[in-house]
This record gives sequence, C-alpha cells and structure tokens, in this order.
Amino acid sequence: MLNIHNLSVSFQGEYLFEKITFQLGAGTRVGLVGKNGAGKSTLLKIISGEQEYDEGAIAMDKEVSIGFLKQDIDFVKGRTVLEESYQAFTEIKKYEKQLDEINTQLATRTDYESASYNQLMIDLNDVQEQYEIHGGYNYQGETERILQGLGFQREDFNKITETFSGGWRMRIELAKLLLQNNDILLLDEPTNHLDIESILWLEEFLSAYAGAVVVVSHDKMFLDNITNRTIEISLGKIYDYNKPYTQYLVQRQELRTQQLASQKNQQKQIEHTEKLISKFKAKASKATMAQSLMKKLDKIDRIEVDEDDNSVMSLRFPISVIPGKVVIEAKNISKSYGDKKVLQGVDLMIERDSKVAFVGQNGQGKSTLAKIIVDEIPHGGVMNLGHNVQIGYFAQNQADYLDGTKTVEDTMLDAADERTRPLVRNILGSFLFRGDEVDKFVRVLSGGERNRLALAKLLLQPFNVLVMDEPTNHLDIKSKNVLKDACKNFEGTLLLVSHDRDFLQGLTDKVYEFKDHQIKEYLGDIDYFLEQRNIQNLREAEKRTVVATEAKAENAGGKQSYEDQKKLKSLTNRLSKIESKINKLEREVKEIDVELAVNYEATIAKDDFFEKYQGKKDEIVKLMEDWEKVTNQLEQLS
Repeated sequence: MLNIHNLSVSFQGEYLFEKITFQLGAGTRVGLVGKNGAGKSTLLKIISGEQEYDEGAIAMDKEVSIGFLKQDIDFVKGRTVLEESYQAFTEIKKYEKQLDEINTQLATRTDYESASYNQLMIDLNDVQEQYEIHGGYNYQGETERILQGLGFQREDFNKITETFSGGWRMRIELAKLLLQNNDILLLDEPTNHLDIESILWLEEFLSAYAGAVVVVSHDKMFLDNITNRTIEISLGKIYDYNKPYTQYLVQRQELRTQQLASQKNQQKQIEHTEKLISKFKAKASKATMAQSLMKKLDKIDRIEVDEDDNSVMSLRFPISVIPGKVVIEAKNISKSYGDKKVLQGVDLMIERDSKVAFVGQNGQGKSTLAKIIVDEIPHGGVMNLGHNVQIGYFAQNQADYLDGTKTVEDTMLDAADERTRPLVRNILGSFLFRGDEVDKFVRVLSGGERNRLALAKLLLQPFNVLVMDEPTNHLDIKSKNVLKDACKNFEGTLLLVSHDRDFLQGLTDKVYEFKDHQIKEYLGDIDYFLEQRNIQNLREAEKRTVVATEAKAENAGGKQSYEDQKKLKSLTNRLSKIESKINKLEREVKEIDVELAVNYEATIAKDDFFEKYQGKKDEIVKLMEDWEKVTNQLEQLS
C-alpha cells in the first residue's frame, strides 16, 4: 500500500532522521513512538504530503487515500457541526455546486431552443449521474449517523463548532475522517482532549479498521489495545517490531541484552587475536601468520549495540508551608456559559494531602471547576481556600500562554524572582533544555517541549496544592512517567484533571465523576472507578428487570415498602465504602511486600513496623467479614 525507502530529513544541517525504510499494508496498525522532538509529527506530515523531505522516496498504490488527524485542529469559524462534517465530501460538494449553477441558469434563461440551453440539459444529466455515484443522496444521513455514534445529539448538529470544547471538536474531525473511508489513517495524539469513554469508543473503531493506521500517542494502554506493530524513532534511526508497545519494549530490551553479550564475546576474541599479532610480528618466522591474522581481523563484522536515548527530565515539585486540614471547600457552585449550563449546586471538600482525580465526558465541567478553584473565572456559589493554601496551577492549554517570540531561557527568567533566578539554568537542564537549546525560540519547540517548559515554570515558586489540567498532553512516554513519579512523591495536595488511565493508575485515592452538572465521589483510584462504572451499568440493566418484576408484583397486589427501599440504598452505599477500604488496604500491603522484597533489613527497622503491617492485614480480614454480612443482607432484602 505504501513504501518508504531511505527517507531523510534534516534541520539546520542536522538530521532529524536518516535513511529510514518501512512499509505499510492493509490491517497494519502502527504505534509511532519516540521522545518529544524525535520527528514523529514530522514523519506523519511527510507521509500525508504536507511537508517535503530531503532524500529518499515514498511510493504508494494508485488511488490510495490518506486521512490525517493533526494535533491542532483549525476549523473555519461560523460553521455548524453538520456544515463542518460535510467538508469530508469534497467531490460531492463540487457536484452540488455545479448542480446549483446549472439549475440557476435553467431557471433564468428563456432560450429553450438554443444549442447552449440543450447542452445545459445534457450537463445536468451528467452531473446528476456523478452526484448519485458518489453518494450525493445518502451522505447527509450517513453524517448524522456517524455524529450520533460519536456522542452528538440531534440538537447539537446546528450549533457553531467554536462553542464546543477541544474534545468535541476532535470528534468532529474524527467524524470527517471516518466519513471519507480513507485507506490510511494518520493520527497525531488522537487521545488528547478525549474523555475516557471517547477513547474506549476510538479503540473499538480502530481495532476493526480495515485500512492501515499510524498513530502517535503517549497513552501506553491505548497503544497496547489498538496496535499490532511499533516503530520507534530514536537518535535519527527507527526500530521496527511487529508487537504492541509494551511487548516491543520487552523484545527490544532482550535484543540489546543479546547484542551486548555477543559484543563482549567478540571483543574478547579481537583482543586475543591482537595479542597474537603483536607476538608473531616480532618473529620473522611467524610474520606470514601475523599477516594472515591481520587480514582475518579486518574482515570481522563488528557487532553494534542499538543506541538508546535514555535522557529524561528530572522533576520534583517544591513544597511550601503546611496548610490547614481543609484546603478546598466549595458550596453550591454553579457556572454557565451563556445558555449552556455546566455546573449547578456542586459541593466539594478536599482535605490536606488528598490525591484527587476529576474525570468525565468533555464539556461536563472538569476544567471549569479547576479554573474556579484557582480563581480564574467568575462563578456562582462560595469557593473557600483553607489556611495557608498556596496553589500551583498547570492549565490544559498552559503551553499556549507561552510567548513564541521569547527564548526558552527568557521565558523562565521573566517568571522567576530574586531567589529562583540563579537556579533557572539548572532547572532548564533538568528538563532537557541544555547548551544552545536554552536560546531556542518558543515558537520552534514541539508540543511536548512547550509542555516541558510550562512544567519547568512551575518549579520557580513553592506551593502546597497542585492543580493540573491534562498535564500529559503532548508529553512523550518517558516524560509522562517522570511526571507521574513526581506527582506520587509530591507531599502536598494533588488535584488532577485527566483522561489518561495509565497515568492515573495508582496515583489518586479519590475520583470525582462529572455528569449532568453534578459530581459523584468514588473512594478509590481510576481502576476502582472503572470497575464501579461497569457494575453501575449492570445495575442499570438489572434495574430495568427489577422495574418490570415490580410492575408484575404490583398487579398481583404485592409492593416493596418505602422502608425496604431506603434500607437497600443504605446497604448499597455501605458496601461500596467497604470495598473501597479493602482495595486501599490491599494496595498498601502490596507496596509493603515489595519494600520487604527489595530491602528487608531497612524496612523491618522502621518504628512499630510489624504491628502496623499486621494491623493492616487484620483490618482487611475484618472488612471482608463486614462485606460478607452486608452482601447477605442485600441478598435477603432483594
């Protein structure tokens, strides 16, 4: 389908990648990975024909069509959702325009017997035929079907695109690509701005896609779920394996280990041969043998070990003073944008040292509440910050606030004070901005590099509450892992707005789901939330069955009492809290077991270690007994 041979691209005399070769066939789903600035987005632009390359060749079959989902979506302002979606049908729109022009002429002209009028009638018939062949009478219905599949309601179809959040605009762009039925899909960070439900939908669609897919993503779980091949760009080369991302990492590490072992053995043989050559050279009788060994040495094909770019940023958030017990307290918060209601009657209390995640569909108010907490937008209700609360805030579009005309170093110096100004160079170095890179203008940085710079600015002032809105967007996988470790080690209160399941796993102890202008609390991490949502969906299915059963029972004269319904609700809530406590304790015990395995002596030396360790295990046993009792009570009540 598509063949890339010896492709090279350079910037300012330095190769971004050099002589890379690979092929794409139908059914291939490639995860294109690598560090920020390695050339992933550049390669997608070259394949799509948007950017030139220096050397090599790209060949593809005739009639192959390519769809390209970019990081930055730029819609024409004033178009509705439907009008923007219709842009997918360039051929059909061309024929529509021709039909309008012909019909206008036919309606205004009166020279019915002329040769030119007769030609108009012939043209009308030809264009109508082409219009029908290209699906002109079906495309509007197909568009509405796809949009509804992506979560849009009929009342959304005639709304202007700029009134939607970034995630919903991404869905419109996806709808256009799906409607085009392209042979090759190029997706640059498609999960940025998408909520978890949308990502799950996209995974299902791409897994069944018949054409070829090349996707750049920082989401390891997304890559593992949809790809069957991984191409990594590293230090100007590519590493190509027919494995999803996680399996690729294992296989590549195994290969490097084998290469290192083979290289070590070969080096021993070379050193031994060199010693013999030196020994034989000194003797005239052995000179011929020495010459023979030298020729043999020259012919040895030296084993090379794949280079690995292991440079990662260093990140540890600065902590300030200890705040009061309650750091954030919100009462009856409401917010609307024009006629669009986002939040209404929201109450929230976050205590010191909590680790909280905001999740939910796009447009449900996650970022809005984060902005209200940091006092960035006006709102209804009362928002109180606790005693000594100092907030560090990373906005979803933080990188957009950076001035493209400034250099990396000037950006930091302008944000620093007298205390932190001498530290700017060291901080930039820890974020991989070293040497001449600090003199780069912000406008030439990749999306991930701009995000790294925005994160570096956070280190210029200490805080005790960290609010981060989609911090992993555009970050490469290694940088994302460093950020996750920094969030784990942060000793203050953490509030994360994120759709990244892998990033959130094990990072938070509480999840708030945003839905229908309200929030719902889940006492656990993202895995617990997803598990509960599945249970909830099953319960909804069961609820329909229960309603039908109750209707029959009511007809027969039986009915569940109000007290029983109230008790059922109470027991269900109690069961949920018990399950949350068990999950939390089991994770803590598992972490201690890992510590024991890694450093037994240091771990048992901690104060009251055995009492605390056994206490957690005893509490789990007691909670399991409580869980069994409540489960039995629920079954009896049902």
